[in-house]
Amino acid sequence: MKTPTATDAAMPGSLERMVSRHIVALSGGKDSTAMALRLGEVEPRRYEYVCTPTGIELPEMTDHWKRLEDILQSPIIKLTSMSFGDLIEANRMLPNFRARFCTHILKIVPFEKYLIEALPVIAYVGLRADEPDREGASYGIELFIKTRHPMREWGWTIKDVLAYLKRRGVHVPTRTDCDRCPLQSLPEWYRLWKDYPERYESACKDEDNLGHTYRSPGRDTWPAGLRELANRFAAGNVPLAREKRSAGGCRVCSM
Repeated sequence: MKTPTATDAAMPGSLERMVSRHIVALSGGKDSTAMALRLGEVEPRRYEYVCTPTGIELPEMTDHWKRLEDILQSPIIKLTSMSFGDLIEANRMLPNFRARFCTHILKIVPFEKYLIEALPVIAYVGLRADEPDREGASYGIELFIKTRHPMREWGWTIKDVLAYLKRRGVHVPTRTDCDRCPLQSLPEWYRLWKDYPERYESACKDEDNLGHTYRSPGRDTWPAGLRELANRFAAGNVPLAREKRSAGGCRVCSM
């Protein structure tokens, strides 16, 4: 694990002199959590920690944000544009693996707006060194927004992230995304049905109201509709743990 130094934080002098706000994108996933905690150790300064909740995260995620506020000794600013229910009603459709408008409207747009209103600013985003093909957002006004990826500067991989969180004694919930994310795996749908039946029923009502499903027909041999899926679960059919999320899972939520 590379030890960050002051050199890693070097920026163009003119922007560095102008910037008064340092904003950390803190979704609460393992990467952004590790980045936020480590930044406070190696580059101590006043940070603004920002997340963009949808309002339908599981309770363990809400508890995780509260614990992080205690560790960081700073509030996490929660940006919201509209409720998830209003979003699907306005679009008259449910998000799916092809139409992930929820991520863009509920997460990316509010964060971009917050950055623009804070100009000039430095934004810190938790992309690792072992995912070089992933690109951060481009805001079109890079003269006043500097986006840094500290873990890439440090050479951190997923192994470094997990080792650091273990050393700090920080547990990140298994689910950091929405309770009805269309990209979740069958075992995750099963656990939602089993552990949070009222949330599962709410997702079923979304499908009833809009006439289509969160899951894609033909994706596997299980029913696409959540009510039919629940009948299979109730009949004693439990999906195997090896069932994985679809490719291209919601990185913004899990970062």
